[in-house]
Amino acid sequence: MPRETLSAATIVQDMRRQHWLDGLFRGLTRLSALLVFLIVAGILASLVAGAWPALKKFGLGFLVHTDWNPVTGQFGGLVSIYGTLVSSLIALVIAVPVSFGIAIFITQLAPPWLKRPVGTAIELLAAIPSIIYGMWGLFVFAPLFADHVQPWLTEHLADWPLLGPLVDGPPMGIGMFTAGFILAIMILPFISAVMRDVFEVVPAALKESTYALGATTWEVIWNVILPYTRIGVVGGIMLGLGRALGETMAVTFVIGNAHEISASLFMPGNTISSTLANEFTEAVGETYLSSLIYLGLVLFLITFIVLALARLLLLRLAAQEGTRS
Repeated sequence: MPRETLSAATIVQDMRRQHWLDGLFRGLTRLSALLVFLIVAGILASLVAGAWPALKKFGLGFLVHTDWNPVTGQFGGLVSIYGTLVSSLIALVIAVPVSFGIAIFITQLAPPWLKRPVGTAIELLAAIPSIIYGMWGLFVFAPLFADHVQPWLTEHLADWPLLGPLVDGPPMGIGMFTAGFILAIMILPFISAVMRDVFEVVPAALKESTYALGATTWEVIWNVILPYTRIGVVGGIMLGLGRALGETMAVTFVIGNAHEISASLFMPGNTISSTLANEFTEAVGETYLSSLIYLGLVLFLITFIVLALARLLLLRLAAQEGTRS
């Protein structure tokens, strides 16, 4: 057989093999993507199945009732839901400005020899186990806060119309604010790392041209860097929020684990995660166990709604960028 014929046959065979391998690769990637949806659907189905007895008994009223009494079999998730949302909000209020300042300092203000050490130190915070944060918060931060900070805040802010109720209460050190503060430290490296990365991709020509027009550093940050990177910044904040909503051990150590709703941020409370960690192994009876699983289902839905809203916000910001361009 001529060499040209053999060469053509070999080429056709190789093309068929490459086409088959390409189809196999596409199929595997589709299967991987589908597997994610199947896992999420399986988790949701198992939560619904486990929570079904509580769903039938309490319905949606479970979400607005504060009762949590295993003896009488009356359960409501409002206290835990309130604690989850408030502690996460406190964490964001503290972590977002600090993360923004860290990212700006590393990318815009720090000398070259200092950027790497500061960035490494911030990233090391993400490697610390959550239980270590909880132990530090309980044995170090809470006593210092109760002895030196909380009495001063209560004394000087108690008479203020809006802040007074928020700082009322005995100086125990543990409570909603302490949990939010520990959460803020935990999510800070995630938010600051994302902000730092997106700030570094801003073209140097944009910043230098703005400086050439006489703008100050703050004006460059506010008018150039933030508008250019706001989609990434929002994504980083939502990443931190998702981390805060589901944190368990660190919050369990310092929140006080009390099924009560108080206006004071210094009083003990509970979150969904801390309730599950404290009571799941002690749950006796179908109603008790299914109520805890109901709380897990609520946490799943809260996280899903938050991430969905974040995704919609990012899409809207991207659409606005396209309209402007």
